Amino acid sequence: MKAIAVEPGAGDPTVIEKPIPEPAAGEALVRTLRVGVDGTDHEVIRGAHGELPDGSDRLVLGHEAVGVVEDPNGTNFEEGDVVVPTVRRPPNGTNEFFERGEPDMAPEGAYLERGIVGEHGFMAEYFTSPAETLVSIPRDLEPLGFLVEPISITEKALEHAQAARSTVHWEPESAIVLGNGSLGLVTLAMFEKVLEIDRTYCLGKRDRPDPSIELIEDLGATYVDSRETPVSEIPDVHEPMDLVYEATGYARHPFETVEALAPNGVGALVGVPDDWSFEIDGGKLHRELVLHNKALVGTVNSHRGHFEAAVDTLSSVPEWVTDDLVTGVYDLENFDRAFEQDESVIKTAVEFDTL
Repeated sequence: MKAIAVEPGAGDPTVIEKPIPEPAAGEALVRTLRVGVDGTDHEVIRGAHGELPDGSDRLVLGHEAVGVVEDPNGTNFEEGDVVVPTVRRPPNGTNEFFERGEPDMAPEGAYLERGIVGEHGFMAEYFTSPAETLVSIPRDLEPLGFLVEPISITEKALEHAQAARSTVHWEPESAIVLGNGSLGLVTLAMFEKVLEIDRTYCLGKRDRPDPSIELIEDLGATYVDSRETPVSEIPDVHEPMDLVYEATGYARHPFETVEALAPNGVGALVGVPDDWSFEIDGGKLHRELVLHNKALVGTVNSHRGHFEAAVDTLSSVPEWVTDDLVTGVYDLENFDRAFEQDESVIKTAVEFDTL
């Protein structure tokens, strides 16, 4: 079978040949339909993130997948079921985090991640996966099933933000997404079309005309250019925010988020920055958090329940939104186009097969 693999930091992805995997007991064989490309894939490609599987010189990419069960292999699935795989796996058998159904809370060293850390991904014609890591989706969602994984990241972030306010009444009326990449735009669509937050904003750093700005405004949100309005000045220029979703990985943004929050507000941090030292006013930061009941929540990855919630969310997002969000789906012969990065690109995927 064909697979798309990379030696992190050593070159561009290439198509390689691998044998079709044999499912072990409790696993199903899945024929891959589509696999999304995101910022983490690009980090792995340039060597800024990721880890090769033991004994391998290349890593098969891809953690946002949708496929169809080819061989149920004694599991509860049936041939032809459309499924989305979760990403994390336990190293060396299992551990307490996986046994509790909380793989997303496992610390470094206590997990592998398909296509990212220590285990091959789904960007191949076939993959195997344990039945408990496969989430069924309706057949009519199959073309967009690769969006379930990124949506699940936001499902978890919102769950944790809500948990930070679980002892009081908290219903955000204003929210901003920091970052107009594909994850940020998916999240903005959730804020607008699923959560129905009254006033929404999205911060980016692009010039018009731009497809992401057009989508932001088509959704009914306000575009905020960070070159004109830094995050810390958002309350003065627009309004204080009940909810801030940080998806830029820009290391200053979490600290500026504290200033951007309204009293009782929550900032959910999803972006992962590189090392960077800079000065902050620690006293002011501390006062803002304490005197105004503000909170910051860091979150990474997601578990099966978040994937299941993401399926419901995807079915609630209007079709025109996802049509504008997905700017390219490419077959294996043109897979390299899925990894191109310019301002015309929002979200891409590689298509291996169709139903």
